[in-house]
Amino acid sequence: MIGVIADPAEHDVVREFFELFKTPWEFWREDRRYDVLICTGEREVRSGAKVVIVYSARHLKSDDHAKILVRSAAAKSSILLYAEDRFPIYGNVISFGHNPAGLLAIEGSDECLAYPKKIGDATYIRVGYDLFAEIRTLLTAGQPPENASYPTVELHITFLRDVITACGESLLEIPPVPNGYQFLVCLTHDVDHPSIRQHKWDHTAIGFWVRAVFGSLVDAVLGRLSVSDLLRNWAAAAKLPFVYLGLARDFWRDFDVRYLEIEAGLPSTFFVIPRKGYPGKRLDGSAPVLRGSGYAANEITGTINNLVAAGCEVGLHGIDAWLDSSVGSDELNEIRRLSGSSEIGTRMHWLYYDDQSPTALEKAGAAYDSTIGYNVTVGYRAGTTQAYKPLQTNQLLELPLHAMDTALFYLSYLGLCQRKANLRLRELADNAERYGGCLVINWHDRSLAPERLWGGTYRELIQDLKARGAWFATAGQAVSWFRKRRSATIEIMEDSSVRIRLSNPSYRCLPDLRLRAHRGANVVGTGIHHSGDYVDISAEQCGIQCVPFERDSIIPREV
Repeated sequence: MIGVIADPAEHDVVREFFELFKTPWEFWREDRRYDVLICTGEREVRSGAKVVIVYSARHLKSDDHAKILVRSAAAKSSILLYAEDRFPIYGNVISFGHNPAGLLAIEGSDECLAYPKKIGDATYIRVGYDLFAEIRTLLTAGQPPENASYPTVELHITFLRDVITACGESLLEIPPVPNGYQFLVCLTHDVDHPSIRQHKWDHTAIGFWVRAVFGSLVDAVLGRLSVSDLLRNWAAAAKLPFVYLGLARDFWRDFDVRYLEIEAGLPSTFFVIPRKGYPGKRLDGSAPVLRGSGYAANEITGTINNLVAAGCEVGLHGIDAWLDSSVGSDELNEIRRLSGSSEIGTRMHWLYYDDQSPTALEKAGAAYDSTIGYNVTVGYRAGTTQAYKPLQTNQLLELPLHAMDTALFYLSYLGLCQRKANLRLRELADNAERYGGCLVINWHDRSLAPERLWGGTYRELIQDLKARGAWFATAGQAVSWFRKRRSATIEIMEDSSVRIRLSNPSYRCLPDLRLRAHRGANVVGTGIHHSGDYVDISAEQCGIQCVPFERDSIIPREV
């Protein structure tokens, strides 16, 4: 059991951190004895814990009592080195001089940020940054695009887990991995332009024609586009007048059929716009006119029915729901009416969002949100692979977006060729395999058609994710699985058995949870680079599962 001593102002983020690092813990109680005690700041208690981990970016009195020399302080936004990993710190840090064990260091320096010391029978680990302040920053402000590649929350969890097990303590957790799979995947599609016929030489149609004719030629010269795709784009541009006259097929229509064919039975989520020609608002007034859509969801009722019949999910691509709960309720009700589903999730058009949006969306009745991501790059804006609860909300979960096709390919963003885009997506899949969680992909409705023709990358991505053993889920199913995990508690009984209790039995239809048992290693003196000695078993059957285990090693016996 982990005990946590933190300032009351940190309690909300402490609770959320331990939903992401799902291991037995509680706020410190004087009448309890803990295997591990985590303290933030100046908290002196007689705990009797075997391992005491103190996080703080300030010089503490306890540093002097423990005879730990605080050597220096570094400015904000440092990059830390841990084993083979790098990860950013957004607050202040302090270091403890050179440490040959090299537990945790500031990049470009030999100064260490994690100092281990034996004090009596306890192992004392002093860490020179504020863990829960970092988690708060990640889940609220998020990471700047230059740090998008770092799953920073998962790296904080990895470091803490390794510290505990390297000190010889065993650990139980429920990892963010469905039993029988390696990780989760959500294939999502923002439906922005379901028909080019609806754009009669407006900015969308003109942009299409320019990119199809001239942009395609440049891409072909640079080797970014094949000759056959160049000819397809030119042919589409030549047909555009005939599309308007109804004499040629609208090559942006039937996107549902194309995606259902490529995904071949895999569930996916389509976010549709509720209102036509309305750009919405920003905090400082009206949004740009270009944000207004050329269609409304009620104009593609047949497409919505086709997707729902195929087992896909239809969500709200919201306009003003991010800032006005009353309007958000109306937008959600329109999608409920058209889809026949009462549980509707959201993703804001153009990813509009601010720090009040979680509260507005929860009040509007959204089942979840999946807006937090980047327009300009791919990666981890919230620093995590997991669905999380924004600190402002009571129930609403955020399923962060990790990769958008336009960010990968548009020259004004990353501007990658197909080969490099595939490599970048594989890096995200590698992280999902390592840390678990859910990889959320956004491929727009018209991205399979001229002038984009990004279907090759999408097909290759799906095949790669299948080969890795991912569970493909709609966004709503993925969020429900994370709710299932959040509803679980690990209880260690007096007879040394472990009980996994689910507070909501309605989640039984979803994939099982895992119980992961880590064996302590006693290697802290040589560096906290634990290799990950653990055993996984299915954590539940029929909602409640009792799993005996050996207390000394916490390796489960046969169930």
